Amino acid sequence: MRTRLRSALVLVLPLVFSLDACGVEAGEPAGAAGSPEVAAPSSATPEPSATPESPLDFLDLAAKAMAEEPAWTFSVKGEEGLTLQGQKNAATYRATVRSSMKPEVLRSEGVTTSSKGTRKNEEIYVVDGTAYLREGDAPWKHAPVTDPEMRNKVEDPVAVVEEFRTYAKATGGDVKVTGTGDGTVELRVASGKRKLSAVADRAWAKKAKREFAPTAEQLRTVGVAVEDARLTLSGLDEVLVLEAKTYRIRSHRLDFGFLIPYGGADITFEQHVGEENQGAYAGRIELPADVR
Repeated sequence: MRTRLRSALVLVLPLVFSLDACGVEAGEPAGAAGSPEVAAPSSATPEPSATPESPLDFLDLAAKAMAEEPAWTFSVKGEEGLTLQGQKNAATYRATVRSSMKPEVLRSEGVTTSSKGTRKNEEIYVVDGTAYLREGDAPWKHAPVTDPEMRNKVEDPVAVVEEFRTYAKATGGDVKVTGTGDGTVELRVASGKRKLSAVADRAWAKKAKREFAPTAEQLRTVGVAVEDARLTLSGLDEVLVLEAKTYRIRSHRLDFGFLIPYGGADITFEQHVGEENQGAYAGRIELPADVR
C-alpha cells in the first residue's frame, strides 16, 4: 500500500490544462477517530548476528525491524510540476501517514496547495484491501486498493521495502548499497536521461510511469500526444535509508521526471517525494464510525 497524492496543476502557455493532486499537512493532527494520539517510545532492536551483504539481506532485516513495532508515523512532503518554455506550475503537499503492521491498516491525512494557493484536504484509510477516500467536504467513497485511482493515491512508506525487493531481484542488480558514515545505509536505484522504451521493463521505470499516468491522461484531454514511444525519462533517483544498527527505515526519497514532446519543444514533468520516519506509534488506527 502507498499513500499516493496526485497534484492539482494549472499551466497557462500556448494551452491550458489542469491536473489533480492531494497531500497531507505535516504537523496537523492525524490520529484516527476515537484513538489517542500516543507516540510510543522506540524499543531497542537487537543487532543481527549475521552481517548483511546483499541488498536483499538488508531488505530482509528492514522488514523484520519494522515489524517489531505495532505501527509507525511518517511525515510526507512532495512537489509535482509541469514546465514549458521556462514557465513552471507546481503543486505541493504535506502528509502525515500512520501505518499499522498487524493488522495492516493505513491512515493518511493531508492537504495539497496548488500553484494558485488553493488548498484541498484529503483523508485516506486502507483496511483489508479496501481504500476509503474523502476529499474536502465530499462524502466518503471506497474501492479496492488495486483500483487505478486508489492505487495512485495510496502510498505506504513501509511497503517501499517490498518495492526495493522487486528492484533487487531484477537481472543486472538495480539496487546499490552504500554506507554513508553517519550511521545509516543507503539502498539506491538511479538512472540518467534515457528513452522510456529502453527501460520500460524495469520495475522502477514502471513505477515512475504509473505515478505519471494521471498527469499524462490530463495532458491527453487537452490535445497533448503522450505516447510511451516518445517519452524520455529525464532522470530517476530513489533512495531508501536504513539505520545502520537497527535496520529500521529512516527515510525514503523518490525524484524523477519525464520529457514530453510538444510543439517543437518539451513539456517537463517532475515529481519529488520525501518520507521521514517520525517513530513508532502506539495509538489505534481504525475506520471512523461514519465510514463503517
